[in-house]
Amino acid sequence: MPENLLIPSVDMRISSLEEYNRRQREKAASHLKKLKPRPCITISREYGCTGYPVAERLREILIEKTGDEWVMIDKAILEEVARHHNISEDILRTLGENNRILDQVLATFSPKWKSNQEYFQMLSRYVVALAEQGNVIIVELGGAIITRHIENSFHFRIYGSDVFKTTTLASRLNIEVEDAEKLMHRQQKLRDHFTRDFLDHDDHSPALYDLLFNNDRCATDKIVWTIASYTGN
Repeated sequence: MPENLLIPSVDMRISSLEEYNRRQREKAASHLKKLKPRPCITISREYGCTGYPVAERLREILIEKTGDEWVMIDKAILEEVARHHNISEDILRTLGENNRILDQVLATFSPKWKSNQEYFQMLSRYVVALAEQGNVIIVELGGAIITRHIENSFHFRIYGSDVFKTTTLASRLNIEVEDAEKLMHRQQKLRDHFTRDFLDHDDHSPALYDLLFNNDRCATDKIVWTIASYTGN
């Protein structure tokens, strides 16, 4: 599928997740007092907006500025972890299986959640556990919804005009504009259906986010540096 071209290398992000988890174990072993919760950042986007370039560049800048490891999480990397049990055990061993915050969040979701989305529920448990540890950038996954109770979490959404999103998709996927427009509308409809029916929320609602970015007027670097400044990094 041409959409795969929009998603960064999963192998590289698995390595990043392994390094992140190694450092987490080292910090836990050092018994250093944590002065304040480390940030969790979620990035939501309308399909066709530049969510992945923003997340990748933001991670690079935050690593440089903080000197700590940051990890970018999305559905693709979590599914890769879930497919390889040995990787899952190594990376996720230290994450809480009975997460109190996730239980609170899941209790507010649609009744369809538990019966029809058990697999995504499992992945969301990992997401929330990682988010509680901090230094995590969550792309999509209903991140602003499932982590909204976490202290020191920040939520951002990127939106754009149909013309911008269609043109961007056509350029990045090397497809005709007409095909890009159909793809954009089809994928956005699927996303809206999921958040509405299973998360019982409308992720277009500005109330979910700290800041909204108009992708027509805000390029990747402007969005990245604004987020870094807003989160205090």
